[in-house]
Parts: sequence; structure tokens; C-alpha cells
Amino acid sequence: MFRRASLLFAGALVGAATTLLVAGQPMMSANAAGNETYRQLAIFGDIFERVRANYVEEPQEKELIENAINGMLTSLDPHSSFLNADDAADMRTQTRGEFGGLGIEVTMEDELVKVITPMYGTPAEAAGVLAGDFISAIDGEEVRGLTLQEAVEKMRGPVNTPIELTILREGADAPLEITIIRDIIKLQAVKFRAEGDVGYMRVISFTEQTYDDLRDGIEQLVEEIGEDEMKGLVLDLRLNPGGLLDQAINISDAFLEKGLIVSTRGRDDRDSRRFSARGGDLIDGKPIVVLINGGSASASEIVAGALQDHRRATVVGTQSFGKGSVQTIIPLGEAGALRLTTALYYTPAGTSIQGKGITPDIEVGQTLPEELRDREDELARGESDLRGHIQGEEEDESGSGSVAYVPQDAEEDDQLQYALSLLRGEEAHAAFPADPTTALPN
Repeated sequence: MFRRASLLFAGALVGAATTLLVAGQPMMSANAAGNETYRQLAIFGDIFERVRANYVEEPQEKELIENAINGMLTSLDPHSSFLNADDAADMRTQTRGEFGGLGIEVTMEDELVKVITPMYGTPAEAAGVLAGDFISAIDGEEVRGLTLQEAVEKMRGPVNTPIELTILREGADAPLEITIIRDIIKLQAVKFRAEGDVGYMRVISFTEQTYDDLRDGIEQLVEEIGEDEMKGLVLDLRLNPGGLLDQAINISDAFLEKGLIVSTRGRDDRDSRRFSARGGDLIDGKPIVVLINGGSASASEIVAGALQDHRRATVVGTQSFGKGSVQTIIPLGEAGALRLTTALYYTPAGTSIQGKGITPDIEVGQTLPEELRDREDELARGESDLRGHIQGEEEDESGSGSVAYVPQDAEEDDQLQYALSLLRGEEAHAAFPADPTTALPN
């Protein structure tokens, strides 16, 4: 049901990343353009011809048009954009969970490429790229003057070839030169392990393999720990930037017996949809703790919001990113595709996440290593900080997002250790265990 003529996105990662897809319908013109619109288009055509004929150097006409289109789209919100044929092909590859790149989620800020987060287990992370870094040059070429898509294209290349990034990092006395060896980025959608008598599952991204990986992982954990001995499950959604909406729905449905999972509401009724759970719980009602932080966005927020509103899980951590808009991917044939924001999504209780995020039931911060403690404000990120973002219905002065950091050593992971203590009965809190009989109306 999710593979139709157009696709919807509710998250955006570029370079070596993924995005949240949902199904949609081909878009139609809402109403005919007026005379003033055609007059403005004529002005655009006149300017294009003058640039084409008189600019000091002969411009690339294709680039002029693509940049003009992207300028129009990025003026709407940070997530609408034009995908040329290559970018559209990359997007299709990314949703399969394997693609080429460095392994970074990026955005454009102050004409520089800003690293939102290096993806777990990728060349960028291994090379020491950090969230909040600014890329000022790629192989010696200045980033200023490039569009985000152009910068991303320069970071792509053949596997096993080096690329040098010039990094501006707060607190560093001088720019850092970091060399990264390009590689195929294979997204391991779900990682899992037994934490003694508790199952731990980290959902890294929502690709076509995510639900199957989660289901298989749960089966292995139950077999390893023992169905009677397993006290519950930690579902770790931290640093998860999004992925396929159908997978977010399937992951939520894996633990819900019934009820609404998520709804979307747009300007057009065709963009207003409701997705509900079917019967069946993969862990038969055992307690769940969901972990979130400022790196949990889009699909992650759908899952966290659904399990929280249904009181199926206790959400622990810090405020999530707050990416609550849906993008429709409209194929444009050989030209590529248009990614256009067409709706906002809502939790089962009807709450908009846009610009607000998911508020945990139990707020537990994460201790930063000494070298990062003076960068706490820089490491905190959210949708409400993005220039030109759509104002959310629930958004207030506090905004969305929080520090996006997870230590690699589980013993130093305050949020994980707290979750394990809850599940083992070593910590007590009124919000745990979650009580489905107190689920919010949906």
C-alpha cells in the first residue's frame, strides 16, 4: 500500500543518510494562476535570458534552472527541495538501506555545511567528525557559494577514495583538516543485544529492512534470555533521524494491539490520513522503555509518540528533535523529483510534534565527556532552530530538541543504565511501568 506514484518524506538527510517516506497521491494544481503570477513568471524568464546572454562567464543553464527552483522551494521551509535525476536515484537507493557516502547528516547554515550528526559506525564517525562541526571546504574548494546539494555531490565519489574536509569546530584554535576514505554506507537498521535479563534494541534508521530486523532480533533475544526470564525491552531511538513511514508504523504496530498510530493533516484532504494498529504484540505485553534525545526525529518521533500516547511504553531521555512535517516526493520523469511539504503529522492523541518534539515521561540527561562539556549548547539541536521552519501548533519559546549525544560505552550511558534499572526494579517512578488502561483518547 506504500508504493504508489508519489512518496512522502517526513525527514531529510543528505550525503550518507536516509529520509522518512510515506505514500501519497500525485499532486494537482489547487487553482489556476492569476495574471499577476504569469507576469512574475515573465519577469523570471526575462532575467534568465539576460543572465544567460550577458553574464561575465557563460553560465550552465541547467544549473541556473535547478538553483532557481531550489531557491523557490527552500524559501518555503527547510525540507522542501528539488531532486535532480542523480539525487532522486540516490534517494531510492538510500531507502533500501545501502548507499555510497561518508556517513553524515548535514544541513546548510550561514553558507556552510553544518554536521547534524555523524552516523553510527560510518567513515565520518571513525574519522572524528562531530555534531555541530561546520564544513568550510571540500578538497580545498570553498563551500560558500555552493548549494547544499552541490556540496553533498562533491562529498560523494568512488569507494575507497579519500576526501579532505576543512572543519570549523568551536573551541578549536584553527580549522581542522580531516581526511575520510569514502565507503559504501550499509545501514544496519537494527542492532540488538541481551543486557542480562533485558533485551536491548537500537533502531538506527527506518529502511525497508527495519521491521524484519526488529522482529528477527526480538526472536533471538527471547531465545537467548528466555521468555520467562526476560524482564522487558529497551527500544533505543536516540540519534535516529528518520526513515520510511511504513516502517515507523510497522514498528509501532509491533507492540500495539489496536488504535491509531499516527495521522497526517494537510491543506488538501488527500494528504489527511490515519494509520491504525492491528492485533499482535511481539513481546506479549512485557514492559518497554523508549529512549529518545535531540537526535530522535521524524519516524523516531512517530514511534515514540504512538507508544507514549497508548501508554504502551515509558519514554525516557530528553526532548526529541521536533520534525513533524511530511514531504511528498513527486516524480518528474527523467528530470528527477520534487520534495514538497504537504502535511503535518500528529500523535494518536492529536498532538502536533512540529517544532515541539516528544517530551519524555522521565527526563534523564546524559553526562558529556570533559572535552564536550563546553559545547553543550552547540550539541543541542531541534527543528525549532532551523531557519524558515514551519511554526508548530504546540511550539513555544522553549522550542524543540536537546543534546544529541550517546556514549559508545554502555557503562557510561546514563540514559540506558536508568532504563535498565527501571526494568529490573532497581529504580521506581510513577510513569513506569506504563499502564495501557490510561491511554490518551485517539
